[in-house]
Amino acid sequence: MFAEFIKRLTQPDPAQLPDGDARLALTALLVRIAKSDNEYAPSERARIDQIIAKRYALDGDDTASLRADAEALEAEAPDTVRFTRAIKDAVPYDARLAVIKALWEVVLADGMRSDEENALLRLVTNLLGVSDTDSAIVRKQIEDKD
Repeated sequence: MFAEFIKRLTQPDPAQLPDGDARLALTALLVRIAKSDNEYAPSERARIDQIIAKRYALDGDDTASLRADAEALEAEAPDTVRFTRAIKDAVPYDARLAVIKALWEVVLADGMRSDEENALLRLVTNLLGVSDTDSAIVRKQIEDKD
């Protein structure tokens, strides 16, 4: 279903993604981080829905549809390194720090940080070209908010 999308995303020089494709790719990354500890908790799904509804001004049906598509894409997407590097190349930098913030919100949604989630988030942060310091600052802001 998403083979053509993944092919375009993982080309050597991917073009900047159209808005709809960027939404799908970034939501799939949120799903991947939520699943990284082998537990895709309802609180994580709810947080993903909250993030994408707010970020993209979606109603409930559109939010559910985007998350369902992202879950399917995540299942078909290549390894995290290629997938994330492709997002980095196709998504403007200013959006990437917001992505890290959203990833932290998902990781912290169930009240626990697993070693798998921490490791994947460190990898994704690096691959998206965001500094560890900026990632830690964003994480701390989220922890202080909750």
